[in-house]
Amino acid sequence: MKDIAIVDPYPRTMELIFSKTKLNELKNKFRLIFAPKTNKQKFYINNIHKAKFIIGQPDLPKFLLIKAKKLKAVINVESNFLDNMDYNYCFDKGIHVIATSPVFSKPVAEIALGFTLSLLRNIHGANQDFINKKEKYGLDGNLKASLLSDKKIGLLGFGDLGKALVPLLKPFSSKINIYDPWIPNKKIINQGFKPITLKKMFKECEVIYVLAAITTKNKGLINKKLLNLMKSNSLFILMSRAAVVNFKDLKNRLKKGDIYAALDVFPEEPVKKNDPIRKLKNVLFSAHRAGALDEAFKEMGNIVFEDMKLISKNLNPRFCKKALRKTVHLLRSKPVAIN
Repeated sequence: MKDIAIVDPYPRTMELIFSKTKLNELKNKFRLIFAPKTNKQKFYINNIHKAKFIIGQPDLPKFLLIKAKKLKAVINVESNFLDNMDYNYCFDKGIHVIATSPVFSKPVAEIALGFTLSLLRNIHGANQDFINKKEKYGLDGNLKASLLSDKKIGLLGFGDLGKALVPLLKPFSSKINIYDPWIPNKKIINQGFKPITLKKMFKECEVIYVLAAITTKNKGLINKKLLNLMKSNSLFILMSRAAVVNFKDLKNRLKKGDIYAALDVFPEEPVKKNDPIRKLKNVLFSAHRAGALDEAFKEMGNIVFEDMKLISKNLNPRFCKKALRKTVHLLRSKPVAIN
C-alpha cells in the first residue's frame, strides 16, 4: 500500500514545483490527496490521520497534529518556516519539518553578484543611456565606475545564501567580513572569514549584502544610525527580507545620493506605482525575482521527492533544510503571495 501525501502547496502548484517526469514518479510512489483552497480545517480534521506527508505548511495546531498518528514530515515549499504550527509537538513526536529554501541560494547569490557589478560599473545605466541615444564612450562613461577587486565586503547573515555567495565573491576579494549572531565567531574564523560588528561593518565595508532571515530580534535592525555610517560610494545590496531594514530610514539615506543600492525585496509588494522610491536614480530595482527561476522551482520538486523517499525508509532527510528546536520559534517570515 502506498504512503499517503496531502498536497497543499498553495500558492505554489505541483506543476510549478515538479517536472512532468518527476511528478509522475511521485504519483507512482505515493498516493496524493489534494487539499482544497478553502475550508481547510474541515479537510484536515477528516484526512490528516491518513497522511505520512504534507507537502506545504498549512496551519497545524496541536489538536490537528494529535490526530496525525502516521505523519512523518511537513514539507514547506515556500522558503521559510512559518509561525503557524506546533513545532514542539512535531519535535517531540519525531515529525520532520523541512523547507525547500536551499534551492533559492544559488540563483539569489548569482544575481546578487550581478547587481554588485552593475552598480560598480553602471552597466544598467549605460545600457539605458545607449537606448536614449545619450551614451558616453570610453573613460567618459566610467567616471564614477570602480572595481569589485579588493573591496572590503560585509555579509549580514551567513546561512544558505551567504554560503552560496562567498565562492562567487572570493575571486574578487579576500576581505570578506561576516556578522551573524547565530554563528560563533570561532566558527566564522575557522572558515577563513573575519567576524565583524554591525557598527564596524557599516562604517568600514564598501559592499554590504543583507542576507539575513527575519526573526523576532532583527525587525528594523538596519536603521538610520547604521545607514548614516556608510562611506560615500559604498553599496547596499538587499537580497533577503525587507523587514530587516527600516525602509523609511533607507529611503532618506539614499536620497542623499552618495551611496548606491540594489533592492530585490520591499515592505509592500507589488510596490505602489506612486511610491517615491521609484524616483531614486542611485538604486537598481528588482521585483523580488532573484530566486524565482524555473530551474529553482523544479529543483524544489527534486529535493522534496528525494527526501520523501528517505523518510519513507525511516531515514533522515538530507536535501531540504530542517527546522531546529532552538531557532525556529524566532523566525517570522510571511507566507509567500507571489511565486
